[in-house]
Amino acid sequence: MTAIAKLRATASTSLASAQVFLRDVGAGLLEVSHNSLALLGLAVLGAALFAGGREDMRDAMERHALDWLLARQEAREPADALAEITEPDAVARATAADPKALPRQQAAVAGWLSRRYHVAPEPVSRLVQEAWSVGQRMGLDPTLILAVMAIESNFNPFAQSAVGAQGLMQVMTRVHDDKYEAFGGVRAAFDPVSNLRVGVLVLKECIARAGGLEAGLRYYVGAANQNDDGGYAAKVLAEQTHLRKVADGKTVAVNAPLPAAQPVVPAAPANTADDGAPVKSAGTSAHDERVALLR
Repeated sequence: MTAIAKLRATASTSLASAQVFLRDVGAGLLEVSHNSLALLGLAVLGAALFAGGREDMRDAMERHALDWLLARQEAREPADALAEITEPDAVARATAADPKALPRQQAAVAGWLSRRYHVAPEPVSRLVQEAWSVGQRMGLDPTLILAVMAIESNFNPFAQSAVGAQGLMQVMTRVHDDKYEAFGGVRAAFDPVSNLRVGVLVLKECIARAGGLEAGLRYYVGAANQNDDGGYAAKVLAEQTHLRKVADGKTVAVNAPLPAAQPVVPAAPANTADDGAPVKSAGTSAHDERVALLR
């Protein structure tokens, strides 16, 4: 017998032995499992008979079963409720943009504003986008628009002053209701983008009317006829300076200070209404003391 034949015989014998071994093991496991299942069945039956004969145990089991069914029902209810109020297109209403999709300058400004004013980067990114776009069309520096927004509302789109200035740019809605007609009505004052656009129109009118930026800011805040604006223009211009530096790639601390508000000293001829009653001065809070100028 050759070596190859011997190897084949050995392999055949080993294979047959392995098959016998596996068959025996399988039969043993099957026998054990059958016996185990039988024992388990007997144990369950015995427990059921025992529990069925005791009223207290039967009541406890029924309570556990009921609690389990109720828990399952409650677990399904939130999903059912969510299905009733789901609106896949709701994201279209969100004022948000991906900060990573912005150009370098805008992304830097959005990130800095987000950290400084403790607001989410996505909605701020959308506002920065809009400020750059509208500013270019209207001939206003986008950092000025953002600075006004920051000082007026701290980027709170639902802000409202005591005299009715509303939204991000704190526009006097009842005075500029005509401007909101193009956006569907005065409730658009609480749409961040619409408020920004109307605010830019008002700001541009104020600058043109006053003949200069700083004087225009005094008009915007309602302090055109007063000796002082309470430091409003200085704060806006200081914040704009910060934003320009950030846009230029310079490092500016997120807690960089602004000029302190100054008390207002009202001018004698301008601090009375037509009936001679005193008019509340601009004070230290810009939007809380705005007056209607552009009628």
